[in-house]
Amino acid sequence: MLREPRDHVQAGDRKRQRQATIAALALIALFAVAPSSTSAQPYPSRPITLVVPLPPGGTNDIMARAVADKLSAALGQQIVIENRAAGGSGTVGTRQVAHGAAPDGYTLLLGYTSTLATGPSLFRNVGYDPRKDFAPIGLIASAPALLLVHPALPIGNVKDLISMIKDSSEPFQLGTPGIGTVNYLAAVLFAQQAQVKVQYIPYKGSNPLNTDLIGGHVKVGFNPIPVSRAAIDGGLIRALAATSLRRSTLLPDVPTVAESGLPGFDAVLTYGLVAPAGTRRPIIERLNRELGAALATNEVKRRLHQEGAEPMPTSPEEHAEVIDSEETKWSTLIKSAGVKAQ
Repeated sequence: MLREPRDHVQAGDRKRQRQATIAALALIALFAVAPSSTSAQPYPSRPITLVVPLPPGGTNDIMARAVADKLSAALGQQIVIENRAAGGSGTVGTRQVAHGAAPDGYTLLLGYTSTLATGPSLFRNVGYDPRKDFAPIGLIASAPALLLVHPALPIGNVKDLISMIKDSSEPFQLGTPGIGTVNYLAAVLFAQQAQVKVQYIPYKGSNPLNTDLIGGHVKVGFNPIPVSRAAIDGGLIRALAATSLRRSTLLPDVPTVAESGLPGFDAVLTYGLVAPAGTRRPIIERLNRELGAALATNEVKRRLHQEGAEPMPTSPEEHAEVIDSEETKWSTLIKSAGVKAQ
């Protein structure tokens, strides 16, 4: 039996080895450029945490829950509401998200005026920059306060009130929730634009102020719509004007301060969703799209209107502009009036 020469056999083995090596390298290269099973997973592939940096039951909590179910259904993943009552009017919980959460779309934040606009000026070293440390997703809603008066006060509109304050021989008392709240700042803005001097009477919350307005212990005050609605309906207090540029859907017969003598007056709370800075744009766009769809539903609109709020669907860029303009506006007022958090 004839055998191949040894050199010829070895050459054939080497050739087969080279072919096997080339095939193995090609396979490795293929796996290197192909997405892994985890990175190929569409967003979202697991539950999303929505941090509300305040205790449950408040307006911020209500805003988050108003859209959470719709977002869960649209995204195919549960939205888990996590309340973090860490203090600082929500600034502590906001800082935790800014610097402690991965920018992967799985931790979102309910951001609102007090954390993204007033807090950085009211509190020392809040530890975050509202413009740089977050990626805006979109607004949920805006909510005005009401300029309220006791029914016995003999005035019919904002101009009458301004005249009464100017004619008063004693400091005119103006009731507000706590110092530094947007309702308190609305009163400061009112006094500045009306060019009147007042004595601010800050209360430990909206309910105590409401009680004193009903009892006539303070004749004028700024308070949110939800806490005031029942007393207004019962004729116990009177809504003189709303602090938004447009009339409230819930109280369409109540004029705005802006149309009643102080053009341009605007003092509202805004609520929206933000993510840690660095979150990928496709994730932001997906969340914005689903948030807009949720805000368009009658169910969500009705829930927001019950809180005296107006749905505000926006693009991420429009949301960023609101954050910028609100921070500029309120920080200027806080510094000029020397307001400090209590």
